[in-house]
Amino acid sequence: MVPEVIIVGAGPAGIFAALELLEKGVREILILEKGPPLGDRHCFLEETGECRQCEPCSILSGWGGAGAFSDGKLTLSPQVGGFLEELVGRGKLESLIQEVDRRFLEFGAPSRMYGLPGDEMESLARRCVQAGLRLVPVPVRPMGTHLCSQVLAAFFQHLKAKVKVVFNQEVKTIGVVNGQKEVVTSSGNVYRAPYLLLAPGREGNRWLREQLAPLGVDFKTNPVDVGVRVEVPAEVMEEVTSVAYEAKLLFNAPTFDDEVRTFCMCPNGEVVMEHRSGLFTVNGHSHGGRSTPYTNFALLVRTAFTQPFDSPVAYGEYLARLANLLVGTVIVQRLGDLKMGRRSTPERIGRGLVEPTLAEAVPGDLSFVLPYRYLVGILEMLEAMDRIVPGVNSRHTLLYGIEVKFYSLRPQINQELETPIPGLFVAGDGAGISRGLVQAAASGILAARAMAVRMEG
Repeated sequence: MVPEVIIVGAGPAGIFAALELLEKGVREILILEKGPPLGDRHCFLEETGECRQCEPCSILSGWGGAGAFSDGKLTLSPQVGGFLEELVGRGKLESLIQEVDRRFLEFGAPSRMYGLPGDEMESLARRCVQAGLRLVPVPVRPMGTHLCSQVLAAFFQHLKAKVKVVFNQEVKTIGVVNGQKEVVTSSGNVYRAPYLLLAPGREGNRWLREQLAPLGVDFKTNPVDVGVRVEVPAEVMEEVTSVAYEAKLLFNAPTFDDEVRTFCMCPNGEVVMEHRSGLFTVNGHSHGGRSTPYTNFALLVRTAFTQPFDSPVAYGEYLARLANLLVGTVIVQRLGDLKMGRRSTPERIGRGLVEPTLAEAVPGDLSFVLPYRYLVGILEMLEAMDRIVPGVNSRHTLLYGIEVKFYSLRPQINQELETPIPGLFVAGDGAGISRGLVQAAASGILAARAMAVRMEG
């Protein structure tokens, strides 16, 4: 096979790019994925309680990317989930989102939606304003982890006979040879094609920079989001999650005027751990087939750094490393202990109302990890949220740390996601374009259409 297009990464950006290319009549498509097929992705931490620090991490890599074991929320609004609106405008992005949603429905996503306009959403929005919060109205189609995996498996079944997919093949180098884009894999295989799409997923941002910078591609520093994952009894958040499922709340913390936001709300879900290049960070899932008596969500503080600083990913990794240094893994702390200036202990957590769903987390003190201004912003956000969901600011509330979103460097691209190197495109979370399933998939469609147009010309 001599490919017309090589796609690096089999997450939503890569998958939707392949779907779109096939629809446009492109047939010779090669997908290279450093992780395993979906059925071979196993997390020993979830299965045995022991993290083996697999490289690559099976939670983050493989067919479906990091989204395969997420709670599979499709957030169908241009206001959240990435930065594509800056590149293509509101109208075009809304159209792309509709196409992504149609595809997911076609391959098995559920019809039920939350967060649609109505009296309940309007009432919740008014209460948020009264508390100093801004509710971003977001239609949400939740799949749950189990159904999300089934939908991704359906995508693979559709593509496998039409697209060549090579698993467990990490791309070590990329280059340009006589106008052809060349990739060399960890096994020594060399592939060339006139068009190359790099969609390495959110853990591949550093790799992307290492590959593109020597080719003369500049990068833009995006903000970095750092914070904690909050876990409370599901009843505390039920009034919000029953209406919006995932409430996107924005808050300007008064002390430092930093933006604090909720992210990835998981009703009746569980807190999970992710392993990335020797670091443990925290995330959350909601499973369609099983539930817990707790709801978790992230509180993230956004910081926009100024020049000459250009390493927000390294900064986030540094903070995660501090947490790992203190306890060897993820830290969990009762909110009451944090406010009293003491570390949590197993006994103190055991006396609380919330039993940690991430049993591997070690009680500790997040004040030794997070910068003071981040802690202040998070505490002020919890106080504001307590006015609309009483109980979230309870001493029993658990905080896990740290949570970092690594989508911080965006390569120089045009409106079609093409780099200054003709025929070389980027897409998805790893390129700093998206931060979720929907806009990642939309970016794959956008890049694929541009490639198809060039082939026709």
